[in-house]
Amino acid sequence: MNPYTILNQTQCQRVSDGVILPLLSGCESATRQLVLVWPQLGDFDSLEYAWWLQREAKKLQGEGIVIRAVGIGNRDSGKRFCNYTGFPGDWLFVSPNAQLHQQLNLYPGLSLKLPGLSISLNTYLNLLLMCAGIGSPGTLAEVFRGYWGDSQAPQLLDDEEVVRGIPLPPIKGSFFRLAGGKGFQRPFELATLRLRNMTEVLSHWNTYVPNGAYLTQRGGTFLFDSQGKLLYEYRDCGLLGFAQNMSRPLSFLLD
Repeated sequence: MNPYTILNQTQCQRVSDGVILPLLSGCESATRQLVLVWPQLGDFDSLEYAWWLQREAKKLQGEGIVIRAVGIGNRDSGKRFCNYTGFPGDWLFVSPNAQLHQQLNLYPGLSLKLPGLSISLNTYLNLLLMCAGIGSPGTLAEVFRGYWGDSQAPQLLDDEEVVRGIPLPPIKGSFFRLAGGKGFQRPFELATLRLRNMTEVLSHWNTYVPNGAYLTQRGGTFLFDSQGKLLYEYRDCGLLGFAQNMSRPLSFLLD
């Protein structure tokens, strides 16, 4: 079945008001519809993707692109996610399970089952293995990119921007100039933002992850025109792999 048909028939809870609505409600007049099917809202990929969308929000709206996202969680997860990332609650929907992901044939993640372990423990074990790159291609390289820097990626923090909420003293954006200059992603710059996300999620784990059964589930990106024609799709194949071009995750929209 066409992804647009599946998404158009799916009803989920909107975070802003708790109303159950079709996922694509309010998108009818958009020139393009960007639909993001995220894993758990406490997943680092969901948080990082939302950061990039916030960074480019004015450009995307100027292009007439309407954004809808759905992540695994509940309304409390969604409200915490929006408060932290600034992602609009009107754009975000939540689903208690991975049924939509399964309908879209998105990668469920590593699913090894060791005898004697509960479903929950098996899921956590699979997540740890994926963090090590097993069943999660590209994950280790992406982790290292966060530390090494990336000359092909834009600068992530302005000089006057301050990173707080990490188990370190507040770090000013100008600090990263010492690690390599400016105008591109400097060493440790992305790793610091990921550390902030990790601290946020671990500090509110039960809110972000109300059901640990879907920790390994991956997501996908779908772009449609006003008639529902699929213009672009990307299906995640591992942790920290939410975009085809991780140096510039929204390049498929803005280039």
